[in-house]
Amino acid sequence: MADNPFLSPDFLINWSAHTAEHIEPAIKQALADGQVAIDAIAGLPLDQLTYANTFLALEDTTESLTFAWSKVTHLQAVADSPDLRAAHNAVLTEVSGFYARIPLNADLWARLKAVAESDEGKAQTGIHRRFVDETVSDFVESGADLPAAQKKRLEEIQGELAKITQKYSENVLDATNAWSVVIEDESRLAGIPEHALETARKSAIEKGNGTAEKPAWRFTLQMPSQEPVMVYAADESLRQEMWKAATAVGSADDHDNRPLVPQILALRDEEAKLLGKAHFADQVLGRRMAGSGEHALSFVNDLQSKAQEAFQRECGELEQFKAAQTGEPAGKLKAWEVGFWAEKQRRALHNFDDEVLRSYLPMNRVINGLFELAQRVFGLKIKERDANAEEVWHEEVKFYEMHDGDDRHVGSFYADWHPRESKRGGAWMGALITGGPRSDGSRAPHLGYIMGNMTPPADGKPALLTHREVETIFHEFGHLLHHLLGEVEIKSLNGTNVAWDFVELPSQIMENWCWERESLDLFARHHETGGSIPEDIFGKMIGARNFRSANAMIRQIQFGKMDLLMHTHTSEFVAAGEAGLEARVTAAVAETFIPTKPPARPIIYRFGHLFSDPTGYAAGYYSYKWAEVLEADAFGRFKAEGLFNRQTGADFVRHVLSRGNSADPAELFRAFRGRDPDANALLIRSGLVPAA
Repeated sequence: MADNPFLSPDFLINWSAHTAEHIEPAIKQALADGQVAIDAIAGLPLDQLTYANTFLALEDTTESLTFAWSKVTHLQAVADSPDLRAAHNAVLTEVSGFYARIPLNADLWARLKAVAESDEGKAQTGIHRRFVDETVSDFVESGADLPAAQKKRLEEIQGELAKITQKYSENVLDATNAWSVVIEDESRLAGIPEHALETARKSAIEKGNGTAEKPAWRFTLQMPSQEPVMVYAADESLRQEMWKAATAVGSADDHDNRPLVPQILALRDEEAKLLGKAHFADQVLGRRMAGSGEHALSFVNDLQSKAQEAFQRECGELEQFKAAQTGEPAGKLKAWEVGFWAEKQRRALHNFDDEVLRSYLPMNRVINGLFELAQRVFGLKIKERDANAEEVWHEEVKFYEMHDGDDRHVGSFYADWHPRESKRGGAWMGALITGGPRSDGSRAPHLGYIMGNMTPPADGKPALLTHREVETIFHEFGHLLHHLLGEVEIKSLNGTNVAWDFVELPSQIMENWCWERESLDLFARHHETGGSIPEDIFGKMIGARNFRSANAMIRQIQFGKMDLLMHTHTSEFVAAGEAGLEARVTAAVAETFIPTKPPARPIIYRFGHLFSDPTGYAAGYYSYKWAEVLEADAFGRFKAEGLFNRQTGADFVRHVLSRGNSADPAELFRAFRGRDPDANALLIRSGLVPAA
C-alpha cells in the first residue's frame, strides 16, 4: 500500500497518479488504520489516561483517511468520470459509517469523559480547554450517551444520507450536462453579447456542430452560458426554452430528485429526534451563533419584514416599465422575462451596461490585482509555481505559494476557474491539508484550492469576467485566506472549521474591495489599453449597485426561509409527499417570489447547498445573510481607517483569519470591531434604510 498515491502524505500531489483503481484499496486501508488507532485509545487502561493519549491522540487517528478522502471527493467534483464515480460510491457508505461510529464508541467515550472530568482535564487552558469542551460537545450531540440500539440507527441514518445526498448531487450535475441547445439561425442571437457568442461558437465546434464557414452556437446550463441568454437574448422563445430546462434540473427523467428530497428530510428529522432535539434545525444550530432554529427563523423573518415593502415596489416598477416600453397593459411578467426586462430597466435608469465592465476585467489582471491587494492589506506574497502536467488535474489549473511578511511559507493552493462537463457547477473553496503550528515550535504549511465556473477565454481573447464573477473570485479567496492563515495548533479547530454562520465573514468581506475606486484600480484594467475604468462608468456602476437590491435580498431570504421551514416543520413537508412537496414549499414562502406567469418554482430539486451532503448548509443557508450583517459592519472599520491600512489588515488576521474556532465567534468579532455588530450596516449599504 505504500505506493498507493491516495495514501501518500506528500504535500506536492501527483494528481495524474490518482486514478480510480487506487481509490477502494486506499480508503479501505486508511479506514482499517484509523480503526486500529481508535481501538488503541478505547482500550487504554483507565489508570493510564492522559490528555495527550486520549484527546490529542484522537486528533491524529483520522489524518490519513481525511487526506485520502479529501483527494477522492475533490477529484469527483472537478474531474468526474464513470470509473471515478463508481469507485467513490463503492466506499462512500463505509467512510460515512466510520466517522459516524467514532462518537458512538462507548469505550472511547468513557475514556474521553474520564479525562475531561479529571484534574488534568479541568486544568486545561486556552485552545486546549476549547478543544476539550468542543470535543465533549461533539460527542454528546452525536449521540455518545444514547442506548446501543439508537446508536446503531444513527449510524444507519448517516450511511443512508450519504448515499442519497450523493445521488442528489450526481443528478444535478448529470441533468445540467444533459441539456444543450444548438442555434444555427443567427437571427435568434440578437442581443446576446459577443463574448458569449464566441464561447457558444467554440462549444458548438467542440461538439461537432458548425464550422468556421458555417457557424453554429451551442448554449448550455452552465452559468457563463445560461446567464447571457436569460438577460440579453431578444428571442423570447430561446429564453423560454432555457428557463424550462434550467427549472427542470433535478426534477425530470433519469435525473429526478423529487423522491429523494422527502427521504433526506425524513432521515434528518429522525436523526434529530434520536438526539433529543425538536427538529434538525435545532440539532444543527445549537452551537452556532444563531443558537436555534427559532432564532435563525426570527432573524430571516425580521430581514424580510424590512425588505418586503421595497421588494413589492421594485416588482411593481418592473411591471410598469415593461408596460411603458411595449404599450401593453401592466401585469405579471413571464418567468423568463424578469432578467431581460430588469436589465433594460437598469440601463434606462442608470445608463449602465454591466457588459461594458468585461473589457476592464480580464482574469489575469483580476488575479494579479487580488494578489496585490492581499499584499497591501495583509502583507502576503503570492507567486505562481511552475507545475508539471502530472501535478494538476487539468491543464487550466494554476498552483501558487503564499508567504507572509516574514517570508514564511504559510500555504499553497490550486485555482481552477472555468467550467467543464466533468466539473460540478458553482464556486467553492476546499482544504486538502491543514497545517499550522506544531508542538515542537515549527509550523506546517496549509494546502487548499479555490474553484469556479467563470467565463472562459474565447476567440483569442483572455477570459473577460462579469463584475459578479470577480466578486465570486474575491469571495472564495476570502475562504482560502481563512484556511491558509490559520494559526491554531489543534487542526480540527483551525482555519474554516468554525460555526457556519461565521464562516462566511472572511469570504463576504473580501467582496467589498470590488466596489471601491482605490482597490478597483489595482485590477480593473482594460485588456487592450491597460486603462482603468473611466470615472463616468464607475459612477454609473456605483449608482446601479443597489438597483433591485430588495429583490436580491428577498431571493436569499427565500432560500434561507424555505431551508429553515423544511428543517423545523419537517413533518408537514414530508407528509406532502413527492407529489405535493413543491407546492407546499411554494406556499410556505409565497411572499418571496416575484409574481410571474407561470409562477416561479422553488429550487429544492437542484439546491446542492441543502441536499448534496448529509448536512452541508442544511438549516444553515441563512448564514449567508447573517455573515453579511457581520461583514458589512466589519468592513466599516476598513472604510474608516483605510482600505489598505496594514494595521487594520493585521488586526483582521490576528482576531479573525488566524483564530479558527479557538474562541466564540462573537468574541472574535468584538475583538476586531471593538463592539457587537450593528445590524443596520447591511440595510444601509443595500439602500433599504437611510444612513444615520
